[in-house]
Amino acid sequence: MSRKDRIATIVAGARPDLDPAYGSISPPLWSSDTFRWPNPDDKPDFDYSRTVNPNRALLVDTLAALEGATGGAVTGSGQAAALLALLRLPLGARVVAPHDCYGGTYRLLDAFRRQGKIGCTFVDQNDPAALDAALSDGVDLLWIETPSNPLFRIVDVGRLAAAAHAACGLAIADNTFLTPCRQRPLDLGCDLVLHSTTKALNGHGDLFGGALLAKDAALAEELAWWSNAGGLNGAAHDCAQIMRGLRTLPLRIDRQEQSALRIARWLEGQEAVRAVHYPGLESAPGHALAARQQSGPGFMLGFELAGGGEATRRFLAALDLVSLASSLGGFSTLICVPATMTHRGMPPEAQRAAGIAEDLLRLSVGLEDADDLIADLTRGFAAI
Repeated sequence: MSRKDRIATIVAGARPDLDPAYGSISPPLWSSDTFRWPNPDDKPDFDYSRTVNPNRALLVDTLAALEGATGGAVTGSGQAAALLALLRLPLGARVVAPHDCYGGTYRLLDAFRRQGKIGCTFVDQNDPAALDAALSDGVDLLWIETPSNPLFRIVDVGRLAAAAHAACGLAIADNTFLTPCRQRPLDLGCDLVLHSTTKALNGHGDLFGGALLAKDAALAEELAWWSNAGGLNGAAHDCAQIMRGLRTLPLRIDRQEQSALRIARWLEGQEAVRAVHYPGLESAPGHALAARQQSGPGFMLGFELAGGGEATRRFLAALDLVSLASSLGGFSTLICVPATMTHRGMPPEAQRAAGIAEDLLRLSVGLEDADDLIADLTRGFAAI
């Protein structure tokens, strides 16, 4: 059985063996905040929903199976999962993160650094000398994001994880863009894998959620402890909805990726496009590496317009089918300007260092017909 088929089996076959009354196949929603104890001394498996809930437990188990993890925690948002990764670190811990990471990740790490809680170095992880220098004094956590958000740069996950371990630290990878359908960072050597389940794992654009999963059982137990202690655990209803979204994940990713590759190749031929960022293109700098460590290029891409900010505004105003919004991974195709939207919390100098320009656009390809999406983008180009 291929990994792709195995993923389809996991999401279709995941069900609770927790319903002795009716033996339901589709999981019910256990919305109760608390559960009965048989007596004061014998704690039941489920006692209080902030700590443990059947819907959340099923989702954790399913995500762990998808990622090859032993367990972890499901949180109320992707940012809560990122926070959870930092909560377990000791005061003064050293973190090394990509200079071109997601804006929310940058904001969180930089705030912790300014408060003196951690030391954090943002570095081009494709620059071996810069990475070695950042790791020379040791590291507690090496943060990996590949493809990067929003420039879709690819880094060698296995090489970076090995470097983190050599520096006596752990490696965490944000796998939100690719999902386990296209990349499994734990198999590549990472210790932790992070998701914003708000995005493709849910796929319906109607809730927030996050997950942080661990390869090691003791580390997974530690994450669960911190998530409970910090009140970060996701709500039962959201977990049930994310579980519902997972059922169609492989089908959605296949369709969205197919359209993304077609659109990226079409964009390469447009005179108004200065550059296209998509690892599925043979011209992409990270194409060969992506082909080795991913099982597909994904549904996200970026492109830069010739003409600067004014051309970008005219292009966006002419779009009808594609919506200007800052999320990703859902059924609807979304476009955003990272400089003023998803990466607004990054200071201008950090944006410049990462290569985030005002005419860089990020496209999350949805489930619409690819011909209709290309027609809508054509309207945008006609307005420049």
